[in-house]
Amino acid sequence: MQLDSRPVTAEPAQGRAAGASVPLRIALLGYRSQPFAGGQGVYLNYLSKALVEAGHTVDVISGPPYPHLDPRVSLIRLPSMDLFENGLLSLRPRHLGSLTDMMEWCSKLTGGFAEPYTFGRRAVRYLRMHGHNYDLIHDNQSLSYGMLEIQAMGLPLVTTVHHPITSDLRIALKAARGWYERLLIRRWHSFLTMQKKVVKQLHHVVTVSDCSRQDIARDFGLQPAGIGLVHNGIDTAVFRPVPGVERSPLRLMATCSADAPLKGLRYLLRAYAQLLPQYPDLELLVVSKPRPGGKTEKLVHKLGIADRVRFVNGISTEQMVQYYAEAAIAVVPSVYEGFGLPAGEAMACGVPVISSDGGALPEVVGDAGVIVPARDVSALTEAIDSLLRDPGRRAELGARGRERILEQFSWGVCAGQMVDYYRQVLHADR
Repeated sequence: MQLDSRPVTAEPAQGRAAGASVPLRIALLGYRSQPFAGGQGVYLNYLSKALVEAGHTVDVISGPPYPHLDPRVSLIRLPSMDLFENGLLSLRPRHLGSLTDMMEWCSKLTGGFAEPYTFGRRAVRYLRMHGHNYDLIHDNQSLSYGMLEIQAMGLPLVTTVHHPITSDLRIALKAARGWYERLLIRRWHSFLTMQKKVVKQLHHVVTVSDCSRQDIARDFGLQPAGIGLVHNGIDTAVFRPVPGVERSPLRLMATCSADAPLKGLRYLLRAYAQLLPQYPDLELLVVSKPRPGGKTEKLVHKLGIADRVRFVNGISTEQMVQYYAEAAIAVVPSVYEGFGLPAGEAMACGVPVISSDGGALPEVVGDAGVIVPARDVSALTEAIDSLLRDPGRRAELGARGRERILEQFSWGVCAGQMVDYYRQVLHADR
């Protein structure tokens, strides 16, 4: 049964079908869900919190690194070998008795990434025993063969695809230097073969932006009309302006993975280097951790800005909000974003945003920020220069950004739309 793919809008209680107000029992699945491991962990944290605040019961079933969750959300741990944290030498005799563990270890040994696949196997095992406890299962982009088994069990299944990882692959290959690096990149992304097969057989796929919907349809061979749309949310109670904190008029801030080509930090670093002769006191704070000896570390030394750029990592959300409160401008230089949480969080904090037009960022930023072409260092430099010179416009954009997030992208709005989508799924699967 085809679901309506338009953005879901909340329906007045009196107009809903009978039973629409009954609380749901929801299982959210995530193969790795720690917030600092990526946006998927942020998504699970805030969606689960918003759902319990709306009166529903939520279990998060996750592999390591585990998520940070609201105390009202139950965490069910599905331990893996977590080889990206523990390394190949963590293999122990007990692992030899587990086919799933050995698949994970052998894949890592040969440069692959098997966590989505092996998480799916573990989730199937758990839900064969406990699936009856839930009204609906919601997978957070594992797109593993195990999800097809769960669907075949008769459990209502929703899958969020934030964006097709094919986009990451293309960008990584374009940034690669030499055939050997391209070979390693292709090997690591080999899980895409599984994802492309699985996504075509799933009954209920939802994504977080219209841009992602079009990209998923193109890269995975689906019809856009068959993909639901529920935008991500921002925790506007946490990400908020901080009264009494004075902004540094010469501080830029960015939140992006330092060595991921997708996030475009290298373009911001080059723009910053070009601005320094004109603004000798200009600061750049980057919430990230460059890999020792990686491309970002090499670039800052090449540009002569290693002692000027400040990298911070492992900080609390409260410290992040404090940094936003102190920043004059937040910059989001991504080549591609399936949604763009850094832009939304900065806007919620009342910081004026300069964003690339990569992926879904224009959908989030709208007319409440400055948008420049992705990968265009000159355009980014000019936009920063213009906004640094105009404190009145910075204040105006900061206020407009906060208002836009409150009205369109709060987690309360997101959770309400997602629950309406869940109920469509449950009605369709009867």
